Amino acid sequence: MSTFHFDIDTAHAKKNNEILKDTRRLQISAFIFALIQLGIGIALYFYLNKDIMGLFVLGAFGAMAVFTLAFIFIIPRKVGTPQQLYQKYELAPAIIAQVNPRDMVLLALVNTNVDPDISPRWALAARTVTALPGHNLKVGEQVPSVAVTGRRSLKTEHSWDHITPMPIAWATKDAEVIQRAKKEIPQQLWAKLEKNLPKLAQVRETKFDLLSID
Repeated sequence: MSTFHFDIDTAHAKKNNEILKDTRRLQISAFIFALIQLGIGIALYFYLNKDIMGLFVLGAFGAMAVFTLAFIFIIPRKVGTPQQLYQKYELAPAIIAQVNPRDMVLLALVNTNVDPDISPRWALAARTVTALPGHNLKVGEQVPSVAVTGRRSLKTEHSWDHITPMPIAWATKDAEVIQRAKKEIPQQLWAKLEKNLPKLAQVRETKFDLLSID
């Protein structure tokens, strides 16, 4: 599959893109953890009667807090902007596989090969989402997405261990763009995905919600 080019609605993406929301949550967590580290350092400094050992402990916890705060700036750079995300990752078919009272589960057909030029090795990837603007929230709804790759291990350096679908609808309100993305995905891939819908439970049992089917 190739990448899909379209105009990103930045405000819409910031409001709806749950991968970006995950990034913001990580930033908040890093800030809170840094405050806790600093608080522990200050408490120990006073507990040790402000002596040399107390200063050493305060300095150590202060350094750890600064290191943790650095992740607030590192994380968004590592993830990238909405434009960078959608331009970088390949288009992938996804469907709503399960609808729950407060969320739903997407099931996507993704290529696990690190090298995109060799024959695809297909797998099913699942992700729980809370909103899909522009889509009918029913099982079987086609949700064109991009396949955001994550980690890989030394044992599987030629394939991705974690891939998650990121819907096109998280970056645009234009229904025509979503329809165009659907059409750019070959029909045989949509059919292959729909055929494997019953395997959702097996996908959810894997460590990273990724099940090879090739």
